[in-house]
Amino acid sequence: MKHRYDLIVIGAGILGTMHAYHAAARGMRVLLVEKDQYPTQATVRNFGQVVPSGMSSSWFDYGVTSTQLYKTIQKEYDIGIRQHGSVYIASDEDEQKLIHELKQVMDARGYEAHLLTKSDCIKKWPALQNEYSKEAIFFPQEVSAEPSFTIHALIKYCTLKFPNLIYIPATTIIDCIISKGHVNVISQLREVFFTEKVIVCNGSEFKILFPDQFRNSGIEVSKLQMMATYPMKEVALEGNILTGLTIRRYESFEELPSFSSIRTPAHLTELKKWGIHILFKKGIDGSIIIGDSHEYASVNKYDDLGFDTKESINKLMLNEAQRIVKFNVSNIARTWAGFYSQHPEKDIVEIDIDNNIHIRTAIGGKGMTSSAGYAAESIQRIFS
Repeated sequence: MKHRYDLIVIGAGILGTMHAYHAAARGMRVLLVEKDQYPTQATVRNFGQVVPSGMSSSWFDYGVTSTQLYKTIQKEYDIGIRQHGSVYIASDEDEQKLIHELKQVMDARGYEAHLLTKSDCIKKWPALQNEYSKEAIFFPQEVSAEPSFTIHALIKYCTLKFPNLIYIPATTIIDCIISKGHVNVISQLREVFFTEKVIVCNGSEFKILFPDQFRNSGIEVSKLQMMATYPMKEVALEGNILTGLTIRRYESFEELPSFSSIRTPAHLTELKKWGIHILFKKGIDGSIIIGDSHEYASVNKYDDLGFDTKESINKLMLNEAQRIVKFNVSNIARTWAGFYSQHPEKDIVEIDIDNNIHIRTAIGGKGMTSSAGYAAESIQRIFS
């Protein structure tokens, strides 16, 4: 039958696309459906930093697997992956203590990491302010993606590599009805697709499919503010640049022995209030993404976050960014807000409606880094 599949994946962000990839690689007939003309949400509204070094427990392993898969695909087809590594720059003694402890953890895992002196940092990234950089930890094998390009190229690659994977954009699925051991998947145009299983990777869209499952789920939505400069190709700032506030925030550092004893300096208090940690990522065109901040709302009230960006938050980020780098960070070409869903007590939300319909959502800020590795295991479990 024309519209019969082994699996239909609803949502073509990075999490949904990687579920479709791994299912198609197993030989299944897969339909990947996206409600918009192309993915426009969290997968494209981020830094494109792939940083297993910032992940904890099994998510580190998923991140390593994802990184290797990105590199493998990049050799076959350009999906905008570049290997310039990731660096975490320590600006004070507390942050230095944490990067040394992380180095020990990574050495035990056999994951390549290098401690860099102040002079090493300035030599490798001349755009850094001398006063800010005390020391750093560098992960040379890590990669970056291009947020506005990678997911579109990845979907194209998947459809070329796997004739058994069909992609349909601009199609909103409004219902999934279980009937006689399969699922009738119904679009907004009342077109019906038949499948054995459905995986819903709905990002932060909770109003169309299974809203009753999300109402009391505890999921919250995070709003992030980001900015990008005009192209400045002359600025030497390659790779994923993560700074002291990131060291004070990311999961891999939270697990370290000294983390609980770290106190927030007075000059960082207002930044921490808005969940600000400064990241830099230079794009292929030379523009530099700067951010980000975090505001939260429950899944039932996330419209309250609004679509605008707060100038006061942007100003806080730019002031801190200027403390870190030498170039003029106020040379801003555009600003935007991104949204992703997460759960305060779970790394990801997995809801199995029954043996046919599976929801995988609220992966938080780990999507670009860990989705490919996680999706491989998720497909294995769903089809085992």
